[in-house]
Amino acid sequence: MSVALQSDSVWRAAWLRFQTNGVGLVCLGLVAAFLLLIALAATGLVAGGWQREVGVPNAPPVWLGPRPAEDTGPVDAPKGPPVDLSDIDPLAPRYAEWAERAKAYQTTAEVRAETLPLGGDRLGRDVLAKAVKGTEVSVFVGVLAAVVATLLGTVLGALSGYFGGRIGDALEWLYNVFTAIPSILLIFAFAAVFGRGIATVVVILGLVGWTDLYRQVRAEFMKHRSREYVRAAEAIGASHAARMFRHILPNVSHVILVRMSLLVVGFIKSEVILSYLGLGVPVDQVSWGTMLAEAQSELILGYWWQLVAATAFMAVFVTAFSLLADAWRDALDPKLRGLE
Repeated sequence: MSVALQSDSVWRAAWLRFQTNGVGLVCLGLVAAFLLLIALAATGLVAGGWQREVGVPNAPPVWLGPRPAEDTGPVDAPKGPPVDLSDIDPLAPRYAEWAERAKAYQTTAEVRAETLPLGGDRLGRDVLAKAVKGTEVSVFVGVLAAVVATLLGTVLGALSGYFGGRIGDALEWLYNVFTAIPSILLIFAFAAVFGRGIATVVVILGLVGWTDLYRQVRAEFMKHRSREYVRAAEAIGASHAARMFRHILPNVSHVILVRMSLLVVGFIKSEVILSYLGLGVPVDQVSWGTMLAEAQSELILGYWWQLVAATAFMAVFVTAFSLLADAWRDALDPKLRGLE
């Protein structure tokens, strides 16, 4: 019971220390707002109709106003005599009849907006809705892939650093195999083999990104396994799993959190690259990567709003998440708690 109480007090002290960090609290609110937005987008309450063409192609943002009408030339231009197309196209006399019959099956034409809150893309889809839906996909991929890589790196690093011996040698061999090949080549190779898809991207990034965290966790466990508090836990009969994950892990969690925040940022960038190259999310989905890929051709024509929207959403989330991880690292650092 005393061990559990001590473990709980560590996390409680970290939370109390975190509450004194104003920047951390603001970033926690921003990340929580993004997570709420993601949940609403996943349920379809927000940005459910991001694929609808609600505006004119490349509709500008509201504050820019509608684009001026294009000059189609003088309306009183001289016209030549009517051309009889019946000799060229035998079906030409039926076109007018078919057009009248088609009107009977047509509903009222949908009026497209001249402007949208953050503008529209080349098909007239709302950029704001695409950015919200893209937040769901990109953050889901980045965070979930980082969780997979963190779990792999933490467990394997803990086993290697705590036990050493043959277990450590086997895991070191596995680590050397993965680091012998550049990570970007591994990502492309796995993507070419497994194909496109959100789940595929998560698995690929998780399998590739655990190596750096593994080395850090291994070094921390090698350093902590012979310390007094671990020896004391061994003396009272604590199991290897309890010593590894109840005693040592809370004291190295600040390292894991910092590395995980870097993994989230890196994996979001990797998703952008994969989607840009056509190896990321499917074509019927939208992410920050696909938005940036589309914005490249739009920017040449002067339509910059999709690029700005995707970049702004990504920059705010990445910055808030990184600062939040730094705040938690300071709260969990044993040196700052005065335990070392």
